[in-house]
Amino acid sequence: MGGRANPQINRERLTQGLALAALLAMGAWVLIGPSGLLAWSENNRLLAERQKELAQLQAERNVLKNRVALLNPTSVDPDMAGELLRANLNVVHPDEVVLILK
Repeated sequence: MGGRANPQINRERLTQGLALAALLAMGAWVLIGPSGLLAWSENNRLLAERQKELAQLQAERNVLKNRVALLNPTSVDPDMAGELLRANLNVVHPDEVVLILK
């Protein structure tokens, strides 16, 4: 008997197929999406780079903080004042020898 298939069964198969396709698409997104499992190693590498850069910038910030503290207008450090005069105004004492390093 070669009759037509039941339309209810075809509709159920179509619904199940679409649900399976949606689940497979979500699973693929979990694996290869921008925050998926495959992107974790790249994200960890970037995190390590950023932490290294942050540590370097914090060290530079601490150096600059120290220089600012030494230039406090109420009590300027004489060594820091002399260093700035020599660097910015090319001022030297008569008994100093200047070595230019390139």
